[in-house]
Amino acid sequence: MARTVRFHEYGGADVLRIEDVAVGAPGAGEVLIRVDAIGLNRAEVLFRGGHYIETAREFPARLGAEAAGVVEAVGSGVTGFRTGDAVSVVPAFSMNDYAVYAERALVPAAALLHRPEGLDAVAGAAVWMPYLTAYGALVEVGGMRAGDTVVLTAASSSVGLAAIRTARRVGAVPIATTRTGAKKEALLKAGAAAVVVTEEEDVVERVRALTDGRGAEFVFDAVAGPGVVDLAKVVAPGGTLFLYGALSGEVTPYPGFDLGMPALNIRTYTLHEVTTVPERLRRAEAFVASGLGTGAFEPVVDRTFPLAEIADAHRYMEAGRQVGKIVVTVDGHEGDEGDGGAAA
Repeated sequence: MARTVRFHEYGGADVLRIEDVAVGAPGAGEVLIRVDAIGLNRAEVLFRGGHYIETAREFPARLGAEAAGVVEAVGSGVTGFRTGDAVSVVPAFSMNDYAVYAERALVPAAALLHRPEGLDAVAGAAVWMPYLTAYGALVEVGGMRAGDTVVLTAASSSVGLAAIRTARRVGAVPIATTRTGAKKEALLKAGAAAVVVTEEEDVVERVRALTDGRGAEFVFDAVAGPGVVDLAKVVAPGGTLFLYGALSGEVTPYPGFDLGMPALNIRTYTLHEVTTVPERLRRAEAFVASGLGTGAFEPVVDRTFPLAEIADAHRYMEAGRQVGKIVVTVDGHEGDEGDGGAAA
């Protein structure tokens, strides 16, 4: 039996329950891991509330797609992993099939990455999803190159911060947007070339001024909703507007016709475009591991919560005050591997 977070109905953070659930042995292609730390993502908040891109297949339902821990057993057909390996789980599956908000979890071996030496469990639960998301859209799919400009919304999120560093690593210019000025200095310190405070500045005018009227080759948007119209106005001819989230919760219009049918590419993007394609995941892992090795990349952890306070961790995420990743630690496990590389 393992303490496992489940919910029996859709709702706010108060529907989360910690219950003892049988885990079982790993089947073909599966690995059983001891979970030491869990990376929280907005997707889990949406899934819990019934607002995600997929719904719960049945109740009680489980949560979580990103974690770090240690391999305890491997199923048949699994190669490359053995008992005792320090690993990270990356989002590469439906939460209807697997979930990691638990002391122990079965996961598909295809969703595991070896944890680089010196990266502790908290860092290992915080680093992969943000950088794989940013790399996957901007480099793997978009082909971002040196000299390109990318506009980033929700820039203080873990993905936004990773996108800033990813852009810097390939020689591109990251322009961050933030609603208020409270996070401006943190974003500049993180490497943003400029920060647009949307409550005080006009996004279109500022981006055009920063790019000498050219616009940005890429916009990486986690908000969606009516704001995409202004974002589309700052995309350079032939550029791409990526929509990888819908934090606004509002209807998202297609702006192309209203703007006079410019040479605008607009597409949705999910992390699964990288994590479920072995060759793409291999390239992404190499890119991120290289950045970690040189110090160009680092996990940014805003705050940790113990598993017993999972509801509070969800409430904190919904408040939107964090800069970086929220990580939940599993009691008695998180300190097993010594010092780590998480940056506060």
